[in-house]
Amino acid sequence: MNSHITLDSKIYIAGHNGMVGAACWRALEAKGYKNIIGFSSKELDLRDQKAVFDMLEREKPVAIIDAAARVGGILANSTYPYEFLMDNMLIQNNLIGAAHQLDIPKFIFLGSSCIYPKMAPQPLKEEYLLTAPLEETNQWYAIAKISGVKLIEALRNQYNRDYVSLMPTNLYGPGDNYDLETSHVLPAMIRKFHEAKENNHTDVVLWGTGTPKREFLHVDDLASAVVFALENKMKDSLYNVGSGSEISIKELAELIQEITEHEGDIIWDINKPDGTPMKLMDSSKLGELGHNNSIGLKDGAQLLYKYYDK
Repeated sequence: MNSHITLDSKIYIAGHNGMVGAACWRALEAKGYKNIIGFSSKELDLRDQKAVFDMLEREKPVAIIDAAARVGGILANSTYPYEFLMDNMLIQNNLIGAAHQLDIPKFIFLGSSCIYPKMAPQPLKEEYLLTAPLEETNQWYAIAKISGVKLIEALRNQYNRDYVSLMPTNLYGPGDNYDLETSHVLPAMIRKFHEAKENNHTDVVLWGTGTPKREFLHVDDLASAVVFALENKMKDSLYNVGSGSEISIKELAELIQEITEHEGDIIWDINKPDGTPMKLMDSSKLGELGHNNSIGLKDGAQLLYKYYDK
């Protein structure tokens, strides 16, 4: 275990009410950590540099897990590019800067696979960062996160900080968003199939051809990777966190249909866009250090449906 971290260590989770932050809190509690702290956005505006510094100076955590971000889908990204870039840079800069100034030993920065180039080779490796243009629709969020990754790298190189960036693939799990306008594909499908079943098994219409492939990671597996990074001295600044396997959207739809026990037809609207053909991350670097995932997609999707169908 990392010499700085004990079960009594004070650990601050920024964004603890979000899906990722809440999963990190659960994972730490399950391992016996007793001194976890978090503040709601009403209690602390992470965009306020002085407020963030004062809180960290007062609380003196040994570790910070940064799961806080302004997030949204394509529409939100394209409607509010300034806020997506500025708010996310302010949040992470305030946390990372204060952590360094106050000599906080451990920092874990969480990002997203959207930091990688739009046309990067598959599977995505850490070294592909900044080798080609980004996906235009979420470039504002991606550039903010890239600046955070580079800040972590700079602090490691210049000051030998034990700080690390973890970049997860598509996440799902407890606390997911089921809004059909803003949610990701897996929770959106669960809602669509469930509502169709409740409506006498009406047909479900899905976008595109169903051929694109996607990788999914249960948020509790990301949280276990965060705990792993917390408890170990990480030798590099950036690690991908994925499941290592992908599934076509068509296969995913059939899996969700089976789980929800929907008996109607699936209709593919091929006039709608497919999106990126495939997006798989290479997470072998983290795996080689000894971290493994434990929740398969079928089990995870069943858990998610139980959570939705309460």
